Parts: sequence; structure tokens; C-alpha cells
Amino acid sequence: MSLINEYLQQEQQLKALQEQLDKLQNDPRLKAELEFKEKLEALMQEFNKSAKEVIELLDPKPAAKAAAAPASAPAAGGRRKRKLKIYKNPTTGEVVETRGGNHKTLKAWKEAHGADIVESWLVRVEG
Repeated sequence: MSLINEYLQQEQQLKALQEQLDKLQNDPRLKAELEFKEKLEALMQEFNKSAKEVIELLDPKPAAKAAAAPASAPAAGGRRKRKLKIYKNPTTGEVVETRGGNHKTLKAWKEAHGADIVESWLVRVEG
């Protein structure tokens, strides 16, 4: 792209942005929000309060967060425990208890008999 074309494109974008800015400046909602912001800042200054202090004062959630924090602390420490699955090979009678799919014997059974068949050997699942 030539330099003149780039200049003309940038100029068009500038005009479009200027139109959007003018439209926003005439919007009564923006005027109301700006007035609210100014009055709020003046009030905060009058009582010597920071924005953080005002948010803490008005936020209804901190009490709930403080109460919930001790109860959820153990759960936040790690993942939930997987369920114990117990499989029994019907031909050998051998029993395998596992919490994951990486058990050596279970893998060998799945290779020899197929995953679907071995899953049918599931005796029970314990929470």
C-alpha cells in the first residue's frame, strides 16, 4: 500500500472516530454517568475514602466469602478423590481395585480381551 493510500485510510478512520465521539458526547446517558462520577468522587473526597473502601463498604459478598473460606479450604488444596472401581476376571477369579485406568493388570486385561469386555467385569464402584 502506498503512503498516500495509508494516509487517506487513516484520515477516514479518524473522521469516523470523531463522529462516534461527538455522538457519545451528546448522549444524555453519558452526561448522567459523568455527573454521577463527579458527585461520587466529591463525596469520597469529603469523607476521605478511597474507591477500594467504598467497594468494601457496599459489597454484600465479603461476609459470605469470609464464612465460606474456612469450609472450602480443604477442598481447594487438591483434586477430589477418584472413585474406587473393583473388577473381577471371571476366568481366573483375580480381583483388581483401582482409582485410575493406569493399573498394570487392568491394562493387560484390556489388551488381551478388549476394553469393552473388561469394563463388563466391573463388580462395583465405591465413592
